[in-house]
Amino acid sequence: MSDKAVITCALNGVLTDPRQHKVPVTPEQMAREARAAFDAGASIMHIHLRQQAPNKGHLPSWDVSVSREIQQAIREACPGVIINHTSGVSGPNYSGALDCIRETRPEIAACNAGSLNYLKVKADNSWAWPPMMFDNAVEKVKDYLDVMNAVGTIPEFECFDVGIVRCVGMYHQVGMYKGPLEYNFVMGVASGMPSDPELLPILLKLKRPEAHWQVTAIGREEIWPLHQRCADLGGHLRTGLEDTFYLADGRKVTSNGQLIEAIAACARRAGRDIASPAEARKIFGTNR
Repeated sequence: MSDKAVITCALNGVLTDPRQHKVPVTPEQMAREARAAFDAGASIMHIHLRQQAPNKGHLPSWDVSVSREIQQAIREACPGVIINHTSGVSGPNYSGALDCIRETRPEIAACNAGSLNYLKVKADNSWAWPPMMFDNAVEKVKDYLDVMNAVGTIPEFECFDVGIVRCVGMYHQVGMYKGPLEYNFVMGVASGMPSDPELLPILLKLKRPEAHWQVTAIGREEIWPLHQRCADLGGHLRTGLEDTFYLADGRKVTSNGQLIEAIAACARRAGRDIASPAEARKIFGTNR
């Protein structure tokens, strides 16, 4: 168990419409929200890029200049902060994501470790969106890892299902990646692992024993017992407006800072201190 809990703030997500929800999209908004999360205890900012003006900010971007501008704004607002860059792309064209990692060299980047049927059913028993595949074939994962290895970026392996957790160990066995290992158990996607605290001991048996781990819990107030169990078992912690808008009592938040305050409280209830950015670098083995 790690005595220090590293907190990641997932600032905005990939598609949440800023006209409907208070998610940051511009560099100024990202910096302001990052500062609120930083002050509450987050040492890592997970970022998604959005198309900037004159667009409305609700569609993703893989413009390297947008990535640079957002990262610079966040770093100026939060001295010493660690950037965790998105890389998730469906479909065969993911060159923009590779370019962003190659050109901006973030300390950490998400690496989706396996494919998932991405599904959700509405209350009227119809599809919430047309059934789709979030495709992450081994060849695609290797392309990401090759770029991350080349620029010294640590992959955060995103695992949406139990079998994907096991795949990460195989990537390590065959030499696709040999650096510090970090698992992110993504729980709460309707067609993936549920937000069930009882799953965590099983997942911990399946990960490589030396690896660090955290939970991404997607949902509403029902996710908070999972966050607490993660803290109790020694995992690192993540939340933010990408993952939820709700606190444990059902209140809807308006800022990432409110969510980070709540997840920091989970760590403290588990008897753990919050890691600073310098301590997070030491824990995860970044070389920056």
